Amino acid sequence: MSQTAPPSGSASKASNFAEQETLSGNGISHDAGLSICIPAWRDTASPLLTSLARLPDHKDCEILVYDDGSSDANMTKAINALLANFKGPAKLITAQENHGRSHARNRLMAHATSDWLLMLDADMLPDDEQFLARYIETMSRQSRPALIAGGFSLQHVIPTKAQNLHAAQSRRSECLGAAQRQEAPGRFIFTSNILVHRNVLDVVSFDDGYQGWGWEDVDWGLRVADQFPILHIDNTATHLGLDDTQTLLRKYGTSGANFARLASQHPAAASDMPLFQVAQKLRRLPGRSLLEAVCKTIAIAPVGLTPMRFRLFALKLYRSSIYSRLL
Repeated sequence: MSQTAPPSGSASKASNFAEQETLSGNGISHDAGLSICIPAWRDTASPLLTSLARLPDHKDCEILVYDDGSSDANMTKAINALLANFKGPAKLITAQENHGRSHARNRLMAHATSDWLLMLDADMLPDDEQFLARYIETMSRQSRPALIAGGFSLQHVIPTKAQNLHAAQSRRSECLGAAQRQEAPGRFIFTSNILVHRNVLDVVSFDDGYQGWGWEDVDWGLRVADQFPILHIDNTATHLGLDDTQTLLRKYGTSGANFARLASQHPAAASDMPLFQVAQKLRRLPGRSLLEAVCKTIAIAPVGLTPMRFRLFALKLYRSSIYSRLL
């Protein structure tokens, strides 16, 4: 069984973080049955906040946006203008420094007032108007604290040519139905769209040891699965923030340390991942730098010249080779 990560800090440390945060909002105050928590960095979350304000059940919710050190006065002004359209309590928490997504989520939990927290990334968009209602109805049927995962889609995004590799990769590995995700409930936790009870977060906090991009949500999901029920449902939100291929390669190229941390903390789960299996086979392969250069060339090739299946294979091989260096 994997270990539950210790809380992100002592009461004194939490107090220090609070002193480095500025609060603003729409001035509305009443009890909310659901806290919608949105970590943001250099993103006004405009499509998401506009969509949430139009959903029928949003008045019964509070909304919390955590700006993780963007240091952008215009962004602060834009978010507050969007929050003014929300009929429930709405706050913007602005941090002075960037600490990463795990820290942002832990701080959102500290500011939330309800027992159930809906975690949405700033670049997500609910797929239909029953999005909140579906979550509220599902949480009302839970007899104990739980994690409810709604899923991921590309329903409302039209990828550009520069984003088509990321879109193809997402459709293959992330846009999965609830039944398929439920087969490995802890593994398929995409924290861009999840509903979670406060008690789950009190016991299993996000690990601040994951820095930068990647794998902190999988680590957290696996630890949650050890102690709480996880229910996957079909209540998807669209990921609007697809990356161009160069950005995707850069993220993969810098996430090896996080994957190595995941593999060391969850060896059994990692050993079942094809990505880990390929990385292990590549560890003793000479000339990996050449392999990675070739894979990058194939990945960025135009679709008309290189079939998508080859580009996807090259992307996976590149990622595995990078990760193999740190396992």
